Amino acid sequence: MTASAHGRSVLVLTSPEDPTADRVAAELAVRGVPVARLDTAQFPIEISMTATISSGDRWRGRLRSVGRGHDVLDLADVGGVYYRRPEQFVLDERMSAPERVFAYGEARVGFGGVVQALAGARWVNDPVAAARTEYKPVQLAMAAQVGLAVPATLITSDSQAAHDWATARGGPIIYKPMGGIWHGDEGKVRVLYTTRVEEPESLLDPAISRTANLFQEEVPKAFEARAVVVGNRVFAMRIEAGSERAAIDWRSDYDSLTYGELHLPAETCGKLVELHQRLGLVCGAVDLICDPDGRWVFLETNQGGEWGWLTQETGSPIAAAIADELTRGSE
Repeated sequence: MTASAHGRSVLVLTSPEDPTADRVAAELAVRGVPVARLDTAQFPIEISMTATISSGDRWRGRLRSVGRGHDVLDLADVGGVYYRRPEQFVLDERMSAPERVFAYGEARVGFGGVVQALAGARWVNDPVAAARTEYKPVQLAMAAQVGLAVPATLITSDSQAAHDWATARGGPIIYKPMGGIWHGDEGKVRVLYTTRVEEPESLLDPAISRTANLFQEEVPKAFEARAVVVGNRVFAMRIEAGSERAAIDWRSDYDSLTYGELHLPAETCGKLVELHQRLGLVCGAVDLICDPDGRWVFLETNQGGEWGWLTQETGSPIAAAIADELTRGSE
């Protein structure tokens, strides 16, 4: 029996401009599943929440449109939550700075807590698991535990240790930011792609001591791949770099890339599924390297990673697979 037959709806939590979420919402709509698409930035100015609970019961209530007076969502009807990229709460500017800090915390725990406590909802992905997965060291440790090959990696704030490690490796080394590639810098946005460390001596820079830094062996590439794990299914696409920049980090030169459908070895797929199960994720976009010997090397998984362009290039039914997962809890 489908979700719509139960009257269960799917809540899509993401920013207003999210074409990837659009694909899943459209797939659900075709199936007749009610969809409510919201952004946490709408609470509490545009959307209000009223929720109650008592002994032996669950959270009940509704989200309403402020000013218009109509219900946006009945909390009891939610059977699935697609948690993509919601933005921060927007608070009343008439409050003082300390008041806004307090109100933000209350909104996070109150609104966020009620949504996370929705009884029986199927999350893609659970916010707590998603937040933990943002820690790249956690990913690498679990990937190694399930038997995936990972690059030799050093995380350090010691410039001498970085130099000694790179020298001992005796091969090419790369630096990779751990907190994402987009960074604010005095009113501007900087993009930090993976970069090659040309000389170990450059790692003696005292600036390394100012924070944690991740260095890895540069794995030789026959080609790269993005694999999207959805439940126990894996959809993969081959990525060929057409420039030197893209060969180091394909995100730095999309125009040079060419794509092709790819069938990963069953053993690799099984390990990727197990990795995501251990991380508590239903869905994740994985970056892999296939080296010249045919060995698959895991780089990272992104629980909110993009896959829309993969479906455009290969026709992979990823949106349908995610819709399947979101409605599973109502079957």
